[in-house]
Amino acid sequence: MVSNPRDSLTARFHAEPGYGPVDWAITDGLVGYEEAVAFMEARAEAIAAGQAREMVWLLEHPPLYTAGTSANAADLVDPDRFPVHQTGRGGQYTYHGPGQRVAYVMLDLRRRTPDLRRYVAALEAWIIATLDAFNIRGERREDRVGVWVRRPDKGETAEDKIAAIGIRVRRWVTFHGISLNVEPDLTHFSGIVPCGVTQHGVTSLVDLGIPVTMPEVDAVMRRAFEGIFGPTLQVGTPLLPGHGA
Repeated sequence: MVSNPRDSLTARFHAEPGYGPVDWAITDGLVGYEEAVAFMEARAEAIAAGQAREMVWLLEHPPLYTAGTSANAADLVDPDRFPVHQTGRGGQYTYHGPGQRVAYVMLDLRRRTPDLRRYVAALEAWIIATLDAFNIRGERREDRVGVWVRRPDKGETAEDKIAAIGIRVRRWVTFHGISLNVEPDLTHFSGIVPCGVTQHGVTSLVDLGIPVTMPEVDAVMRRAFEGIFGPTLQVGTPLLPGHGA
């Protein structure tokens, strides 16, 4: 077992008493990346101003690569394969596409714990609890962010990444979030060095032999989220800029 100091940071990350539930929204179909970022930025500003509740937004993107603030240009192996979006989140290159559940998390850390290390640890714990419901053991690593699974079928020390984390914080309100591989086309990751890690691969729930649907994953993610972050309230799909009044 690989010990990890971040394990000691994992605890309930609930809001202070009297603060309302977190809006829980799911968008069916594929959402453009720039549209999603525009919505997140506006929502985060509204949360910081006390004009909107916190939100978790579940969606899928069309195939694309994103470059975080620490991205190394050499890690973009095939720049012509899919659109590449520069983004203000932390981290390096990552892939988004159909079959991957992206969860954008907009929380007010001033009403929780204004500690980014604890927040990232709570996101990791959320993913690990979700995987545990499918009898998959997800693990943290001190030297790399995200959630990993051991792959003894590939070798004694082999492990694959199943979920990525990339966050941004403005006025202590978070946005961006996590991505969990449910059933994406894993060959699409070959156009980048995912998160700058060359010695390990990527996997998904279906690749690990867990035949689940996205709604099933969503339901488990919601229960796991509530155990760590507190109650949620199902709301309608977000109205994106340019998509009507």
